[in-house]
Amino acid sequence: MSFAARSFYEELVSLEREAVPFVLVTLVESLGSVPQDTGAKMLVTEQGLHVGTVGGGRVEARAMAFAQEILAMSDLAQQPPRFVNWSLKGDVGMTCGGSVKFYFEPHPRNAWPIAIFGAGHIAQALVPVLLPLRCSLTCFDSRAEWLARLTPHRQLKLVHQANLGDAVETLRPATFILCMTQGHQTDRPILERALGPKRFRFIGAIGSGAKATILRRELIAAGISAERAAELHCPLGLPFGSNHPHEIALSIAAQLLVERDKKRDEVGLPN
Repeated sequence: MSFAARSFYEELVSLEREAVPFVLVTLVESLGSVPQDTGAKMLVTEQGLHVGTVGGGRVEARAMAFAQEILAMSDLAQQPPRFVNWSLKGDVGMTCGGSVKFYFEPHPRNAWPIAIFGAGHIAQALVPVLLPLRCSLTCFDSRAEWLARLTPHRQLKLVHQANLGDAVETLRPATFILCMTQGHQTDRPILERALGPKRFRFIGAIGSGAKATILRRELIAAGISAERAAELHCPLGLPFGSNHPHEIALSIAAQLLVERDKKRDEVGLPN
């Protein structure tokens, strides 16, 4: 992507609007042979340098690595801004003398994180309902052809993965997890991981009351406590409408909004 048409601050606003986590890095003070002036800035995302510069070379590489360390923290929303003072020789590994002082300001992803396991008929109906909201959707499926049916969107990430249970470990605790794979046998390994030590904000599985009873019994047999198994929302969705996929999607979206608003103050989700 070319950044020539947009200013630094337009890029910053764009990242905020698209709910991309980033760190604003500012060169506050420099002494000695530093290839950039005080006040230089750059934006760093999980993918690396997004725009701007604080001098290039080893100084910039060190600052970028530190910014990405901050972004990798699971509690990014609780990370305060911080100043760091580095000796160019001792901390950065340059032969020249001098020092730099940087200010690192984290901007966490403020969008509502939702992970959908399964890209089948219900997901196909649900995703378009959720995308107009300020949310960040990730849809996982082992079937590439079903993922391909979803229309690309900046708020939607599509992940083709054979072992869907492994994907649970990549999710942040604030995530709302929706399990709607091909059936009971493919749902259960995901739910076993989701109901493990990491406590997600919401875990739901689509299915009947009878399926819910069997699932909870099997989860307990697999080592999940009865208390944790009871936290599973199954059947998924509020009790209205028919079995038409679009009506089911609306009932699920309504339930998610209710649960999101219950937890808004706790997790700092946006209005």
